[in-house]
Amino acid sequence: MAKSETVRRPRTSKKTSSASSAPPRTAKTETPYHHGALREALLQAAERVLERDGLSGLTLRAVAREAGVSHAAPTHHFGDLTGLLSELAAVGFRHFNAAMASACDTATTPLARALARPKAYVAYAQAHPGMYGIMFRTERLDYSRPSLHEAAEASFAGLANAIGMMRQEQISEDSLTLNQGAAIARAWSMVHGFTMLLLDGRLEDIMGRLPEGTTPERLFEAMLTAPMSGKLPA
Repeated sequence: MAKSETVRRPRTSKKTSSASSAPPRTAKTETPYHHGALREALLQAAERVLERDGLSGLTLRAVAREAGVSHAAPTHHFGDLTGLLSELAAVGFRHFNAAMASACDTATTPLARALARPKAYVAYAQAHPGMYGIMFRTERLDYSRPSLHEAAEASFAGLANAIGMMRQEQISEDSLTLNQGAAIARAWSMVHGFTMLLLDGRLEDIMGRLPEGTTPERLFEAMLTAPMSGKLPA
C-alpha cells in the first residue's frame, strides 16, 4: 500500500512526504500509567463498567477499553475474569466495611449505634448496586485470593462484633455457640433479605399499602426496632 501511495502522488511537496512518513494513528490513544497506578485504574474502570452495564457487560476487553489501555493489561494484572471480579469484590467489601464503621463511629446514642450498621449496609447497596451484587456472587469469585478473603473475613468480624455488643458478650469468630450463630444468621438474613427485595423492586406492593409518605428507610427502621410479637406454637 505504501508503494501504490507513492505512485499515485509522486513527490508533490514536502508536506506530502512528511505525512507519508508519519506513524499510523491508532483508533484510541492509550493512557500511560505507572505499573501500580494501572492496577488501580483498571479496578476503577471495572467498577464503572459494572455499575453502568451490569455483570453481563463486564469483560476484560470492556475494562481495558474503559481504562484506555491495551487489551492485555487486565490479563497481566488479574489473570482472568474471575481474578478481576475477585479483586473488585475485595474493593467492594473494603468500602462496605468502612461505610459501616464510619456510621457506627458517628452515632451518638445507643439506639443510633444499634441502627447505624444495618442502615449503612442498605445505603451502600443502594449507592453501589453492581458492586454489592458481585460481592455475594460466590460462584464467580475466588476466595483463595488473599485480598478477597481478608476483606470478607473483616466484614464477618464486624457483624459478629455488632451482635456480641447487642448480646453483651464476647463472640469468637472461629467458634460460635448455636445461639450466637442463630443471632448472627438472623440479623444477616433480615438485613440482606430486605436489601435484595429493595434493590429488586419487590417491596413496592408493601410500600403502596403503608401510610402516605412512608419511606423504605422508615420501614426498615421499624423492622429493626419492632419487638417480635405473638407466641410460638406449642
